[in-house]
Amino acid sequence: MEVKFKDQLSLGVASAATQIEGGECGHNWNDWYTRGNIKDHSNPARATDHYRLWKEDADLMASMKIEHYRMGIEWARICPNEGEVDETAIAHYKEELRYLKEQGITVLLTIHHFTNPMWFERKGAFTKKENIRYFLDFVKLIVNEFGSLVAEYITINEPNVYATNSYYFGEWPPGEKSFSRAVSVMSNMAVCHINAYRMIHSMRESMGYHDTKVSFANHVRVFDTQNPGNPWHCICAKLLDWFFQGAITEAISTGNFKWPLKGSKDISHGEYLDFIAINYYTRSTVSGFGDGVRQDAPKNDLGWEIYPKGLIRCTEHIYQLLKRPIYITENGTCDNQDTFRPKYICEHLKVISQSNLPISRYYHWCYCDNFEWVEGESARFGLVHVDYETQKRTIKASGRFYTKMIEEGGITEDLYREYVEPLKYHY
Repeated sequence: MEVKFKDQLSLGVASAATQIEGGECGHNWNDWYTRGNIKDHSNPARATDHYRLWKEDADLMASMKIEHYRMGIEWARICPNEGEVDETAIAHYKEELRYLKEQGITVLLTIHHFTNPMWFERKGAFTKKENIRYFLDFVKLIVNEFGSLVAEYITINEPNVYATNSYYFGEWPPGEKSFSRAVSVMSNMAVCHINAYRMIHSMRESMGYHDTKVSFANHVRVFDTQNPGNPWHCICAKLLDWFFQGAITEAISTGNFKWPLKGSKDISHGEYLDFIAINYYTRSTVSGFGDGVRQDAPKNDLGWEIYPKGLIRCTEHIYQLLKRPIYITENGTCDNQDTFRPKYICEHLKVISQSNLPISRYYHWCYCDNFEWVEGESARFGLVHVDYETQKRTIKASGRFYTKMIEEGGITEDLYREYVEPLKYHY
């Protein structure tokens, strides 16, 4: 099999600050660990020690021919207390951003990726409208400090995942179980994005820059019925799709807040994305109000169904809402032994290449193995293996495959035979 990438498609990698940097930063995931809520008891204060080893990681990325890097910053590190800015942290990130630029790596900067400083968490975080101003103050600080180094921004990563895991299922900090709280968080995060979108454009324009691009990273999945002939399954699938992703996608993209979300008086209908940013991993099979996995489907090491066509199905739907260039800002799989990851990547890049959608970036999640939230260090998503005890980095076979795809501009028959053809999924 041969896959030729479209001329505009380029490959990159993604990461999040909390998942790689390490450190006792006084944030909600440090706190969640101390409360005994990480499944394998691993500590996010270790992670991959990237805050110290960032230059080694940048050099390794460059050696892998990576030209695009979705990078996160740690709010709790930059603002350890309310009203306080750690200038050493600002200087650290500036040095890292400059070095990446020198290596020919373009940064897409993520401002919020699931993690809050504890001082913000204690105020109720995004559950309260009055707390929106703290996030916007942080956005203002980031653009003032990094605006000359970064043109592309993700304001918020996966607000739907954050809201549901933290405030509906109660599996993430602060561990609440309230539908109304989850709805409030989604509503307030949508308002945060729209105001941040306006602010970033206004500030960078006043600096003389006209290449600003802003979006939010939208976690989407397919909700298919277990039995298409069962009316209850069909109703549940439509409701889950709307509650989890439909309402918030429309609100953030266009300012059109529909039930159950609530907007703000200063938000008008408009267009609040410069590109569509898609995080896609799996499909849910629906038979009621809960997540399900299709029987006899290929699955990864976390039991998630592997369903490449879903990436295009989801993206086509969102593209109809607002036609913009498309970045796949996360796509990857938990494959602890790296036994099927090249096949996973190949099949997702194949459907992208066969699609007529204007997809110009693909960011693999993740650059390296990392702290995978409540799963801890037990779930490996990286192109680069990390020995957490020694922090030694080793490029996996999937990482070598990724580099060769970048060099070839696609997947040649030889590459396919070497890296993909021998591999099989779990069933």
